[in-house]
Amino acid sequence: MSAPAPPAPPGEWQRLDPRMLLVHPVREVVRFLPPLVGLFLAGAASGGQPWQFLGIVVPVVLGLFRYLTTSFRIAAGRVELKRGLLSRHVLSTPLDRVRTVDLTASPIHRVLGLTTLRIGTGTGASGDDDDLDLDGLPVARAQELRADLLRTARAEVVAGPDGVPDDPDAPPAPERPVVELDLAWLRYAPLTTSGLVVTAGILGLGGQVLGNVDLWDEVDPTSWHVGLPGWTAVLLGLVVLAVLVVAVSVVGYLVTNWGFALTRSRGSWHLRRGLVTTRETSLDEERVAGVTVGEPLGLRLAGGGRLTAIVTGLGSASGSSTLVPPAPLAVVQRVGGAVLASTAPVTVALTGHGPAATRRRYTRAVGTAVVLAAAVASVPLLLGAPWWAVAPVLVLPLAALPLAADRARGLGHALSDGHVVARSGTLARRRDHLEVDHVIGWNLRATWFQRRVGLTSLVATTAGGPQSVTVLDVPEPLAVALADATLPHVVRQFLAPASQDPPPEGVGEGRGTARLPG
Repeated sequence: MSAPAPPAPPGEWQRLDPRMLLVHPVREVVRFLPPLVGLFLAGAASGGQPWQFLGIVVPVVLGLFRYLTTSFRIAAGRVELKRGLLSRHVLSTPLDRVRTVDLTASPIHRVLGLTTLRIGTGTGASGDDDDLDLDGLPVARAQELRADLLRTARAEVVAGPDGVPDDPDAPPAPERPVVELDLAWLRYAPLTTSGLVVTAGILGLGGQVLGNVDLWDEVDPTSWHVGLPGWTAVLLGLVVLAVLVVAVSVVGYLVTNWGFALTRSRGSWHLRRGLVTTRETSLDEERVAGVTVGEPLGLRLAGGGRLTAIVTGLGSASGSSTLVPPAPLAVVQRVGGAVLASTAPVTVALTGHGPAATRRRYTRAVGTAVVLAAAVASVPLLLGAPWWAVAPVLVLPLAALPLAADRARGLGHALSDGHVVARSGTLARRRDHLEVDHVIGWNLRATWFQRRVGLTSLVATTAGGPQSVTVLDVPEPLAVALADATLPHVVRQFLAPASQDPPPEGVGEGRGTARLPG
């Protein structure tokens, strides 16, 4: 195949690579596959009519039009994408809103030497029609465009020490690997819920397929004689299910994270991973507001965790924010320290929230378990079942005790080296590290139950990730003092005169106990 045409001059509309003419028709045929199958079955039932083959022409023509009607340009400080024939759709965003740039290559893209460049702008768009994707660029061109987008966006908002913007034409520093995939991390793959969810989906789909082909109608369960007691067969089935979940988890981990590497170059973090479909993500360093260490119960018991970035304008559900997949906690903390440019926030001891918050953890966990146990036990008792039949349900309140204790131990916060640190949860524990400069406001929220014991939930408003970081059930004096320590020019105007009491432990020195008026 001939070499791709050189890029158009800056500011002019450009087409995607012509090799996408081999991709778009195939995609459209796959999208139309169900009606095409029905059309072929109808044609076969009619004796093989020629018109059944005309159905393929429609998606192929749509694929050709998709290429011919798609173009993009970068001009006047904006990225613009134009597509559509009858309904023209133009997407446009300023360069200074570029948060992330992803390069994703499916198997067919990799064979053709192409990739998809996806621009993350934080606009909150959720549909495919609103995604700013340049689907079908040569790899070298996409890498060059990615560097230009990030460099231009950074030049719009970043100034050097003398107040002069960084030189966008300066050569980037060589990438430094921060962390790479270690196959020993595979031991953490079965400890997440992804393998169980995928396995359940596979079994559910398999059951539907077998039901649709009427295979179960020809199976006689009374003819099954395996020579094993019932409980042994159940245990064997559980073992087979566990092996299947482990296998699916490990395979999924490898497919998703093969070749994983996190590197850092001038002003950007670059993440590369993927076996079948490769993905390269670039995060503008100035947009990274902090990191979150996730420790689901299974990973935490095995000494593991995962790391995601809090990126301004990018939702927490976006896969672009993942920095480290399930890995040893020491690796996660080391990378977190590198991203924050300080290890203090990820290792600092947290300030507890006192006995009132601890009692609240026990009340909520045990109280919920008691109500659930009563609801479950009442039905068989009302139907005349003996009391011993519901005795196992009474274990629920006892099982809630260690859960409440773990939730109480995990609750805490700190202000360390310019970062607000907040930790909470047990089954899905998370520890957020948010840079103070990215806190744009504080909210104190308290229910009636919290107010009567002097607790509140302190919510830091930010433009990054889920748009907020919450410090749960913190005593009111600590909450107000923490808000005052981070945003004194905003908070202090609402405070009563500071008392002469010493500052609350864990907030900082040189500040009195702040109180809200009234």
